[in-house]
Amino acid sequence: MQNKKYETVIGLEIHVRLDTKSKMFCACSNSGEDLPPNTTVCPICMGHPGTLPAMNEQAIAWGMKAALAINCTVAHESKFDRKHYFYPDLPKGYQISQYDQPIGQNGWIEFMVESELKKVRLNRLHLEEDAAKLMHEKNHSLVDFNRAGVPLAEIVTEVDLRSPKEAKAFLQELRRIMRYLGVSEADMEKGHLRCDANISLRPVGDAKLYAKTEIKNLNSFRSVEKALAYEEERQRILWEEGTPVSYLSTRGWNEQEQKTYEQRIKEDANDYRYFPEPDLPPLEFKDRVIEAVRDQLPELPAAKRKRFQEQYGLSPADVAVLTDDKEVAHYTEQVISELKSWLMDLEEMEGTEEDIWRTHKKKLAKLVANWIGTELFKHLNEHKLSIKDCKITPENFSEFLTLIWKKKVNSSAAQTILETMLGTGADPSHILEEKDLGQMDDARALDVIIAKIITTNEKVVAEYRGGKENAIQFLVGMVMKESKGKANPETALEILRKKLS
Repeated sequence: MQNKKYETVIGLEIHVRLDTKSKMFCACSNSGEDLPPNTTVCPICMGHPGTLPAMNEQAIAWGMKAALAINCTVAHESKFDRKHYFYPDLPKGYQISQYDQPIGQNGWIEFMVESELKKVRLNRLHLEEDAAKLMHEKNHSLVDFNRAGVPLAEIVTEVDLRSPKEAKAFLQELRRIMRYLGVSEADMEKGHLRCDANISLRPVGDAKLYAKTEIKNLNSFRSVEKALAYEEERQRILWEEGTPVSYLSTRGWNEQEQKTYEQRIKEDANDYRYFPEPDLPPLEFKDRVIEAVRDQLPELPAAKRKRFQEQYGLSPADVAVLTDDKEVAHYTEQVISELKSWLMDLEEMEGTEEDIWRTHKKKLAKLVANWIGTELFKHLNEHKLSIKDCKITPENFSEFLTLIWKKKVNSSAAQTILETMLGTGADPSHILEEKDLGQMDDARALDVIIAKIITTNEKVVAEYRGGKENAIQFLVGMVMKESKGKANPETALEILRKKLS
């Protein structure tokens, strides 16, 4: 909740690990995080004297791709620089990064926060190598150099974020973009996406930027939001006491205690003694190269969300669920396409294909959204599976939904069929026949069952007729039990109401 007296000002520095096969400046594997410590290293990434770096072309191409996807202007001339600082995780004593000529500048990302569209400007995207990983134990620290030299795209926002909630939503949208591009898994828990958050406060109406605090060690979206909320309140109290933050500082986030703590006074750019990397040539990108990469961009999350709403008539909430993952969105569209073909083949449908689709698309798309976004997700999450692991083909899922659409199965039977399909990948019609799950079509048989239930439950019938409305649900349940789950509960309810009126 935005404080009325003070405005929160937030900027983010995000490091996205690029999932290339090799590291940024050597041929070592980029999969060291899954291997024993210090096994994916060589003299280059260990900073041995006399070694020379060589640029990873795939990392350069993916950096450009990412820059274009977040609406940056790609530089025609770019270069690498040496950023000097001394720390145990930096084997060379400097980091190869980009300073004054980054690969991309002046971008922006739009995202939704509580149904409101926000836009954050991006200062730059630059490429650099990662440092090693420090592991702190009780009395000492260890260094794993597997991560040293891993390619990173660092994205720096302008100070356009105004709340911890906005910062979290922005990062989630950035992760979607990187995953849609296929350049990174951008998993915060695995360190594929790391964030340093800069925060300051100022009186409402004051345009001045005051001394900021940088928060490090943020390894989840939740911790970003929690750490910023804590720091927002800490700084508000300092302002109220008349002693606002007066110097740049770096603070860590203590997950156990849920609070920030001061680490050190922050350096500025001069402290890093930047100068051009002498062992790497400058980069030159012609317009045709930049446009060729732009042409390869996939449909990005924002565009896909907009299209799903317009093309299928889905609600923003359903669209958000179905497009969060690129593979889920693709699976959903395949299912809808199969359903559309089925719909056009029905003899009872009249009019042009366009008319038929316009009439039924919302209802069909909602059916898809409910069963994929709720029921299928529930089962996949229970078994810790992704949509890629799902044994149900889009064709079979579509056929399954036609059974529901045509009321050949009730909701209980549909759940049984879905569970069986997930386990075996079998055809839904075969499961329906094998397990005898077809919905009762014989009106006379259902009438006989309902008459029996009314006769054998006189007390409940009396309660319903006496005004206890919920009593009829018990009778519906008894009908379902007597019919072995094959009755249509809506039809049973309708017949019961008529008979008991």
